[in-house]
Amino acid sequence: MATSRTLTIIGAGNIGRALAQGLVAKGINGPGEVTLTRRQLDRLDDLAARGFATTSDNLAGVKASDTIVVAVEPQQLDGVLDEIAPALDPNRHVLVSVVSGAAIGNLAARLPQGLPVVRAMPNTAMALGQSMTCLAANDVGAAALPQIATMFDALGETLVVREEMMVPATALCACGIAYFLRVIRAASQGGIEIGFHPDDALKLAAQTALGAASLVLQEGNHPERQIDHVTTPRGCTIAGLNEMEHAGLSSAMIKGIVTAAEKAASLYRDDG
Repeated sequence: MATSRTLTIIGAGNIGRALAQGLVAKGINGPGEVTLTRRQLDRLDDLAARGFATTSDNLAGVKASDTIVVAVEPQQLDGVLDEIAPALDPNRHVLVSVVSGAAIGNLAARLPQGLPVVRAMPNTAMALGQSMTCLAANDVGAAALPQIATMFDALGETLVVREEMMVPATALCACGIAYFLRVIRAASQGGIEIGFHPDDALKLAAQTALGAASLVLQEGNHPERQIDHVTTPRGCTIAGLNEMEHAGLSSAMIKGIVTAAEKAASLYRDDG
């Protein structure tokens, strides 16, 4: 298996772009070592201007690199795999799929026998080096896991999980970015209502959310323990928390994540 730094991202939409930009920002790759493919090539003009290789030819992208990241929509996956399979070499290539719902077995059935395949579920915070990425591989792909983990470690945190946990990872980590952003937006709107300028309210809400996450990650404590540090008897914090819970804050988040996981499981259906 090759260990060069060359990388091709097939389907450079939001996730693909975030991956490319994050790797370059962290110095893992130079722009010239990353090839991006997309049918609407003009949408990559800004990245081409920064030195990334761009093409609408997926086969050319495969031939240019050793690590191939497939980041297309689930309904496009089978066609793309059938297209690139003849150019994939198990002794050279590693294929990484970030496609929601597509199991390694689905992928391997359309690829050369023995090709290392890894599933990854990052989020768009890769561009800032703050992604939470879950990884999984079957027996053939296990040898490639350290290489792929090193790549995603540069873009945030990684966790290797059983493959059956990749759909839940989609809901909690990939979709979760949107959920926490919506909470930040709601907090900023509350800030506006109590008197802050919209720009100030958004900054206050976002930085407070960052601080809360940092307390959990750096202190290693359960969120409720951190909550106990800022709630006092008959205080304003507990009054606000209770009002939010009466309105269904926690149950809404839980139900949203469960619903997203159910939807993620149905995004890709193998046509055989």
